[in-house]
Amino acid sequence: MVALPAGPPALDDLGDDLAAAARDEAARWDRDGALPAGVRRAAAAAGLLTADLPVGHGGLGATPAQVGELCARLGGVCGALRALVTVQGMVAAAVLRWGTAEQRTRWLPAFAHGELLAGFAATEAGAGSDLTAVDTRIRAVDDGRQPTLELTGAKRWVTFGQVADVLLVLGVLDGRHTAVLVETDRAGVTRQPVEGQLGLRAAQLAHIQLDGVRVPAANRVAPPGFGLSHVAATALDHGRFTVGWGCVGMAEACLRDMADHVLTRRQGGTPLAEHQTVRGLLGRAAVDTAAARELAARAARWRAAGAPDAIAGTVAAKYAAARTAALVAGTAVQVLGAAGCAPDSRAGRFYRDAKVMEIIEGSAQVAELHIADHLLRRARAIRPGGRP
Repeated sequence: MVALPAGPPALDDLGDDLAAAARDEAARWDRDGALPAGVRRAAAAAGLLTADLPVGHGGLGATPAQVGELCARLGGVCGALRALVTVQGMVAAAVLRWGTAEQRTRWLPAFAHGELLAGFAATEAGAGSDLTAVDTRIRAVDDGRQPTLELTGAKRWVTFGQVADVLLVLGVLDGRHTAVLVETDRAGVTRQPVEGQLGLRAAQLAHIQLDGVRVPAANRVAPPGFGLSHVAATALDHGRFTVGWGCVGMAEACLRDMADHVLTRRQGGTPLAEHQTVRGLLGRAAVDTAAARELAARAARWRAAGAPDAIAGTVAAKYAAARTAALVAGTAVQVLGAAGCAPDSRAGRFYRDAKVMEIIEGSAQVAELHIADHLLRRARAIRPGGRP
């Protein structure tokens, strides 16, 4: 159980307290394949689930930089704990930006206080990186009482889908992408737990089947046609930002573990830290990690300022940080040797988690195309006549 401090300490302190309490238990959560309910409640009680929501909606009014540092702290101990903050924030961000006043009043305080755990259900068997291919069908029906929507489809890899109370579902209504909030206790919702996946094993992933699930039409977020380009895009942008910062935390933790190990581990009577090859590995990892942090910090500044390049900056930060987390975690496993391969090794766990980070919220290859497109658009804009 995570014990929280009394009173309302600063967000940084809350993140440190939760991370410290989780540090010794994260490996067990990974083995068990679940984040304990008490930990989820502790994060909610501390206000960490949707810290960047305005105070009027139950949040802490945290800045992007504060949310980023929070995710770095949590990411440095447990990817699933950071994922909890990410997915709750994704759905909250979408409702805050595109929901009606009634929807914001109904849903946001419940998300902020942890009364409802949210999930983002977009991916399908035939729609991963290309969400335009989603095949979940949404149709308007008349149940004789109120305007109603009926959803039928199958969603995959839903983070915390095993325990989520409500899902933001992306589907198609009359040929237009549409986002709908679906309570998971409604008839027709079936969960299939995912176990033994490569990483994020404590994030309680699930495949979700929707068989004629009916919800009030008032659960639709934004008009039809806005589901992907606006609602899902907002959620994914928030997700990339928090994932990127979580990856910074992973890399920094692996760097610390390597430094501690080579100072105490001896080979042939000489500390590993005295070997030039080992020092070279540490130096490269240190520079890569620092660079990832700077890109994440730049993304935070641009988000706070509402800069035109904010979305592109977030994509770049997530891309670089995920790549760095994978590289540094791999280096840490190599340097730690048998200790890095041990069942409870943090470096080993992060090595698995980091590969997942290179895929979710937009794969590395998709990110490269996005970054290149942004660069070329800017280049065209400054050439005479706007032509290449």
